[in-house]
Amino acid sequence: MAKTLFDVKNDLVTIGAAYAAAKQEKIVEASKPEASIENIKALETKEANLKARFDILQKEHDEMEAAQAAALAAKTPAPGANLSDPKAKITAAKAGLVRAVISGENVSPEIKAALGDGNSTGGEKILPSTMTNELLHEPFVKNPLRELSTVTSVTNLEIPKVTFTLDDDDFIADTETANELKVDGDVVTFGRHKFKVFAPISETILAATDTNLVQTVEQALESGLAAKEKKVAFATTPKVGEEHMSFYSTQNALKVVTSAGTDFYKAIKAAIADLHEDYRETASIVMRYTDYLDIIEALANGSTTLYNAQPEQVLGKPVEFSDLAVFPIVGDFRYSHFNYDPQILYDRDKNVRTGIWDFVLTAWIDHQIKLKSAFRIAKKS
Repeated sequence: MAKTLFDVKNDLVTIGAAYAAAKQEKIVEASKPEASIENIKALETKEANLKARFDILQKEHDEMEAAQAAALAAKTPAPGANLSDPKAKITAAKAGLVRAVISGENVSPEIKAALGDGNSTGGEKILPSTMTNELLHEPFVKNPLRELSTVTSVTNLEIPKVTFTLDDDDFIADTETANELKVDGDVVTFGRHKFKVFAPISETILAATDTNLVQTVEQALESGLAAKEKKVAFATTPKVGEEHMSFYSTQNALKVVTSAGTDFYKAIKAAIADLHEDYRETASIVMRYTDYLDIIEALANGSTTLYNAQPEQVLGKPVEFSDLAVFPIVGDFRYSHFNYDPQILYDRDKNVRTGIWDFVLTAWIDHQIKLKSAFRIAKKS
């Protein structure tokens, strides 16, 4: 199956994350006085290979994106083209309206006049009057795990939990990980869990330029995918069949580290310390912003200095925020892995009463926590 631009974007993120991790791993190894030059050279080779793959994907991505932009531009009338034609003038005015609204600029009087906003031509009936003022759109959703987790798009994906082995049976120093591999096996198999995303499109957007239409739809769909990813990963009461996707599910039973305190500061510190060093070095924290502010308020003790500090400076590890992370999660999020089935279906529907189209995407997702021992949940007592 041919790769789409969406697939290449996902692959680029995955390889990019692997490249960054390999580069960091090389630096850490090179800083060890006892490290052998063979190991360092092997890591350099690994880094170079990933860099080469990243560059190839980046080139393909840029070419595909340029081709898509050219195709969209070919369908879009040039600004001011044949504006003596009343229909072309209305089309240009509608495009100007959408561009102004999306960019947050005021809609010009010329555009309003062309659309018949409040004049005697009756043209104001072309659009609801509120649409001449602003385009109401829900905030686009982002998934903070996208900055940390692995994301792929592979059919029937199976991957090993660890990326290397040794001939010594006791090569895994972390006994918790060794026990997990013994109980759960050393291979992760991804399933297919169906869901739908609906992207509402007004008739105004539908009548605008192809470029604006595509941007609106893509942003809405990306928001839907991000919302689904967050929902399954942070669900405290997961749906039947989706229990394995949540950090908080009893099925995964991630280790909980509890410390006394009115905020999560000590619990997070204890959770970081409780991780095996292999995971601690590359660990991150996902937590609610309100919980972080509680920590800052307690540590600042009336001073404003900490409020200007980066979260990583305060907690010692990179921090991503999500309101769904009811208890802070600490760990190496490379072992959090989202996989989409490449098969994606598209459909449409229209509400004739409201004039709103629904662009419908049907997709299949799975989220696997590849190594539970790479994570801790911080709780306060």
